[in-house]
Amino acid sequence: MLSSDLLLDAFGRVSGVVHSVLVGAGPRMLEFRPDPEANTVAWLVWHLARIQDAQMAPIIGEEQVWTTDGWFDRFGLPLNARDTGYGHTADDVGSVRASADLLGGYFDAVHARTIAFLPTLAEADYARIVDRAWDPPVTVAVRLVSIIADDLEHAGQAAYVRGLALRAAR
Repeated sequence: MLSSDLLLDAFGRVSGVVHSVLVGAGPRMLEFRPDPEANTVAWLVWHLARIQDAQMAPIIGEEQVWTTDGWFDRFGLPLNARDTGYGHTADDVGSVRASADLLGGYFDAVHARTIAFLPTLAEADYARIVDRAWDPPVTVAVRLVSIIADDLEHAGQAAYVRGLALRAAR
């Protein structure tokens, strides 16, 4: 099995979790917080899509779909266009409000670009350095694994918060 096949499977798993979290999710579920400092489903899905977008763009050699495809404007969040959610305060988290359709649309746009790009990678491409700010420098392979790990972690958190929201609504 080629590395790209494994990565396609992993990114597909992220997509499956994200879509299951968003099915039938209305504003109350998307904005539910188990406590005042907790992340919301909306923030978690937005953040994982932003991370994938921001980290895939330099690998692909293109700008982020967040800005080039108008998602920043559609969301209309009170955040900087380059904001991905790192270091957000509880108030910042609460400011990320969007419908399930908008969140899913943005995630799907990011996912589609990632999935279209992965088969173009040759095995030798995985060793290309994409970030020299770390020691050792980060390669394409390491960055892709990092994106998947981060996305799956946040997708799982979103599924958990969704479950808590459903229980709280009873």
